[in-house]
Amino acid sequence: MGSGKKPTDEEIDLFRRSVGPVRTLTSDRVAPASRSRPPRPRPVRAADADGTHIDTFSDMFDAGKVTPEDRLYFARPGLQQRLLQRFRRGQLAAGDELDMHGMSAAQARIAVLAFIDECRAHGSRCVRIIHGKGYGSAHDAPVLKNRLNSWLRQHHDVLAFSSATQRDGGAGAVYVLLRAQHD
Repeated sequence: MGSGKKPTDEEIDLFRRSVGPVRTLTSDRVAPASRSRPPRPRPVRAADADGTHIDTFSDMFDAGKVTPEDRLYFARPGLQQRLLQRFRRGQLAAGDELDMHGMSAAQARIAVLAFIDECRAHGSRCVRIIHGKGYGSAHDAPVLKNRLNSWLRQHHDVLAFSSATQRDGGAGAVYVLLRAQHD
């Protein structure tokens, strides 16, 4: 058929039998794939009386100052590069979510500790923390974003964190990869 001549009736018939029944397309657009459900927000409780949420965060640890639009990224050595790529692209489903909007730094500190403990207890490995960009903060410095950047680097159960994709909050949220729970 590559010679430019028209196919014979026999060739057309053979082609139609090979392809089978067809229908005319009404549109050439592809329907977007459905997004996975957003993670369910989990209520965070303060530290238990028995000391389950041990605070090991130091406010003296300086991870460097970040601006509202800066993108955060941290990964412990030894993690697979392919896993980190998928993680940074938001391709790992976030199991749980913590929204820190409106919290003071002290409230956020307790909430982050409790959230990580509860997520690990429930087996969540990838979670999302919404910290906001801090446009309402004094001196144009995002307080919660800077603190979270420091705290997550110090927590031994945090393997990696990265600013979320635009659809999940962009520079106002982070994905957090947690160490697996071992009994």
